Amino acid sequence: MTPGRSATPRRSPAGRNHSCRGSSSAARGPRLVARRPRISSRGFTLIEILIVITIIGILVTLAQPNFNRAVTAAKEATLKENLFIFRDVIDQFYADNTKYPASLSELVEKGYIRQVPKDPVTGSADTWVLVPATDEQGQSAGVYDVRSGSDRTARDGSQYADW
Repeated sequence: MTPGRSATPRRSPAGRNHSCRGSSSAARGPRLVARRPRISSRGFTLIEILIVITIIGILVTLAQPNFNRAVTAAKEATLKENLFIFRDVIDQFYADNTKYPASLSELVEKGYIRQVPKDPVTGSADTWVLVPATDEQGQSAGVYDVRSGSDRTARDGSQYADW
């Protein structure tokens, strides 16, 4: 007798003896197969993670040029709008005061614009290039026009400073 087992043999519902003593293998009942412990299926394998990272990298690589074009197009549209507004406000100032403003800050002081906007290409409000108006003697008589201070080229091949 081995420790942990009872002396009386257990019987199956069919009346077969499950004891190992003196019985044939057919009379023992179903055979117990030793099972290996199951590996947890909760996490991801290293290969799966590497495949996902590779796919994400490929998608980012494909999307990057479109993103850069969209950002450049947005900056160009903003620059065109800012220049249009500046030129319109300078014309309004001239119509009201019969002279051009001495600086862009004068447009802010008189309430024509709330603040001097940033040049979207350079990212600064201090880089605007002022085109002076001249009087009959050739002297500077205020700000006639505004241009971008950028030296970069637009998508259409023109210079931002020429807009």
